Amino acid sequence: MSSDDVHFNCGIGPAFAVIGGKWKAVILWELHGATRRFGELKRLVPGITEKMLIQQLRELVADGLVSRVDRATVPPHVEYSLTPLGVSLNQALGPLAQWGTDYEAQRAASGAADTPV
Repeated sequence: MSSDDVHFNCGIGPAFAVIGGKWKAVILWELHGATRRFGELKRLVPGITEKMLIQQLRELVADGLVSRVDRATVPPHVEYSLTPLGVSLNQALGPLAQWGTDYEAQRAASGAADTPV
């Protein structure tokens, strides 16, 4: 669902509409500062299926966060990199990633990590 389809009361809504789900933020993070080929991304994002990676990359390209370049080489390959909009989103995700790291450490220290949510 595109953020254009829904009215949000604050900026968090459109942000999560774009990066919602399990994989997009991880893909964006792996593209930070580097152009990657599809196979590299597949190795860097353990647990993602090829079909899901293709789908997520298509959505990130459609949302203007990731650039896709077809290289006319033999063998042919495709490269993905962050657009300026993707770079700015990654910068915004940095503090959220730090919060998650701190949260997990706090839960582990208190023994809450073993408690089901």
